[in-house]
Amino acid sequence: MTPLDLVVAGAALVAGGGLLALALVRHPRLAGMLAAGGALAGGALGLAGALLVLGGGWTGESSFGWQVPGGALAIGVDPLSACFLVPLFAIGGLSAAYGRRYLTGAVLPAAQLDLLIAAMSLVLLARHALLFLLAWEVMTLLAFLLVTREHHDAEVRRAGWAYLIASHVAVIALLALFLVLGSGAGGDLGFAAVAAAWRGEGAVVILLLALFGFGIKAGVIGLHVWLPEAHGAAPSHVSALMSGVLIKLGVYGILRVALLVAPGPWFAVALMVLGVAGALAGIALALYQRDLKRVLAYSSVENIGVVLLGLGLGFWARGHGDHRLAAIAFAGALLHLWNHAAMKGLLFLAAGSVVHGTGTRDIEQLGGLLRRMPWTGGLLVTGALTIAALPPLAGFSGEWLLYRGLADVAVAGAPAPALLAVGGAAALALVGGLATLSFVRVVGIALSGAPRSHGAAAAHESPAGMLVPILPLAAACVAGGLVAPLIVPPAQGALLAQLGAGAASEPAALLVPLAAVNAALLAALLLAVALVVRAAGRSRRTETWACGYAAPSARMQYRAAGFSELLVARVVPRWLRPRHRLRSPEGAFPTAACFAGDVADPLTRGVYQPFLARCGERFARLRFLQQGNVHVYILYIVATAIGALAWVVVRDWWWP
Repeated sequence: MTPLDLVVAGAALVAGGGLLALALVRHPRLAGMLAAGGALAGGALGLAGALLVLGGGWTGESSFGWQVPGGALAIGVDPLSACFLVPLFAIGGLSAAYGRRYLTGAVLPAAQLDLLIAAMSLVLLARHALLFLLAWEVMTLLAFLLVTREHHDAEVRRAGWAYLIASHVAVIALLALFLVLGSGAGGDLGFAAVAAAWRGEGAVVILLLALFGFGIKAGVIGLHVWLPEAHGAAPSHVSALMSGVLIKLGVYGILRVALLVAPGPWFAVALMVLGVAGALAGIALALYQRDLKRVLAYSSVENIGVVLLGLGLGFWARGHGDHRLAAIAFAGALLHLWNHAAMKGLLFLAAGSVVHGTGTRDIEQLGGLLRRMPWTGGLLVTGALTIAALPPLAGFSGEWLLYRGLADVAVAGAPAPALLAVGGAAALALVGGLATLSFVRVVGIALSGAPRSHGAAAAHESPAGMLVPILPLAAACVAGGLVAPLIVPPAQGALLAQLGAGAASEPAALLVPLAAVNAALLAALLLAVALVVRAAGRSRRTETWACGYAAPSARMQYRAAGFSELLVARVVPRWLRPRHRLRSPEGAFPTAACFAGDVADPLTRGVYQPFLARCGERFARLRFLQQGNVHVYILYIVATAIGALAWVVVRDWWWP
C-alpha cells in the first residue's frame, strides 16, 4: 500500500464515520462513538501516510474519469500536501474526540466535523482545479454550518454571514485564478498540465489573485475580519480545527500556486510586508479583547503573519541564489506552522474547558480558576507560554530560525536588505513582547485572584473526556522545543527541496544548541516548580494584604482592560485602539454615569461596515425590480438571453 493509499483510506474512514453517524442519528450515543472513532482511526491512518511522504519524499498521483466537462478526479500527494495533512489528521482526530464530550448527544455537529476533515483532506489531495474548487466549497459550507450551530443567537448569525460572504468573495478570486492558469495550458485545469505549460505570462495577475483569494481564508491582515467573528461563535473544538488547520489551507494555496508559477522578487517582498503588518496588527488587537476566544483568534492573525514573513524571506533568498538562507527561512516558517497548530489547538480546547466550567468566555468575569480548575489552568498556562514564543517550549523554535535568517541578511547582505532585516528582526521581537504581555494578561486575570462572577466562583473541572484529548497537544508543545532538530531533516527535508531550498541539515544544525538550552531551562523550571510546591505545602495560609481595607472584594483587582490600558494607549496606533463612550455624571443629584469600550475590529467598524452600508443603500434603489411575479422574472430571463445573443452577433460582426 502506497502512502497515497494510506492517506486516501484515512480520509475515507473519517468521512465514513461521519456518514454512519448521520445514518444513526436516532441513536446518539452510538453515533457519537462512531464519529469520534472514525476521526481518530482515519486520522491515525492518514497521519502515517503523510509522515511516510515527508520522510521519504514520496510523490504520487492517480486520476479517474469524471462526467464533468473539463474535469478529472485527479488526486495526489507530495511533501507540500503532506506538511498540511499532518496537523489536519492530528488535530482533527483530537477535536472530534473532545467534541464528543463537549457537545454530549449532539450527533449532527459530530458528523459535520468528520465530513469537514474529509473535505479539507480532499483540498490537499486535489490535483485538478475543478476538484479543488468543489472540495473548497464543501469545506466552506460545512464550516459555516458548524460556526452557526447556535443560530438562535444574533451574534452567531452575524459571524456566520461574515464568514460565508468572505469565503465566497475568495471563491470568486480563485475561479478567476484558475481560469487564467487554465488559459495558459490550453484549457486544461490539471495542476501538472498547468506547470508543464507555464511560460511566464500573467504571473503578476495570478499571484495577486492567489494572495487575495487564499489570503482571505488564511486571515491575512486586511482580509481577516471574518476570523475573530467565526472563531468566537464556533464551538471550541471547531475553533481549534479552524485556527489550527483550516486557515493554514490559505497558506497551502499560496504555496501551491507559487510552485506552479515562478514568483518574482516583488512577491517575496509582498509576503514579508504582509507578514510583518499582520503580526503587529494581530497581536495589537489581541491586547484589549475581553472575549477569550477573540484573543486567540487575533493571535492566529499574528502567527499567520510570522509564517508569511518566513516564507517571504525564503522566496527572496531563493531568488538571489542563497539556498542556505532559503532553507533556514522555509524551515522556520513551516516549523512555526506546525507549532502554531499544536499550541492553538491546545489553547482553543482549553478555552472550551473554561467555558464548560464557568459558562462564560468573558475574561472580565473570570478569576481564581487555577484553584477550581487545576488541570484546565495548567493546560492554559502551557499553551500561553508556548504561544508567547518563550523558551523552552515549542513556540520559539521556528522563530529562532527566522531570527537567524534575518541576522544572516543583516550581517552579510547589501546595505538596504541589511537595514530591512534589522527592522524585521526588531518587529519580530516587538511581536514576541506584545504576545507575552497579552497572554500574561489572559492567564493572570482568568486564573489568579478572586472570582469576578458567580460562574467563576462555581467553576468546576471539566470531565476526563475533554481533558485527555488536550494532553497530546500539551506534550507536543513541550517536546517541540526539545526535538526540533530531529523533526526538520526527516519531516521537512523533502519539502525544502520541493520549494527550491537547500538541504535540511543547516536549519537542524542551528536548532541543536537551542534544544540543549531548552532542555536545561526545562529542567530548571521543573525544579523551581517543585521547590515552590514544597514551600507552599509548608507555609501558613493568610489573607492577602489589601492596603488596609478590612473587607476587600473582587472589584479591587486589576481588570483585563486596565492591565493593558497603558500599553494600548502608548504603543498601539490610534486607528487600532478601541473606542470609548463616556457619559459623565451631571448636576447636584447626578444620574447614572456610563463608561463603555467598543472592541470591535477597526477595519470592520471603519471600512467594511460603511462600505457595505453604502452598497446596500444603492442596491435598495433597484428593489422595484423585485415584483414577486413569476411572469416578470421570466421576462427578465428572456431579455437577458436576447441581449447576450445580440452582443455575440454584434461582436462577431464588428470585430471579425
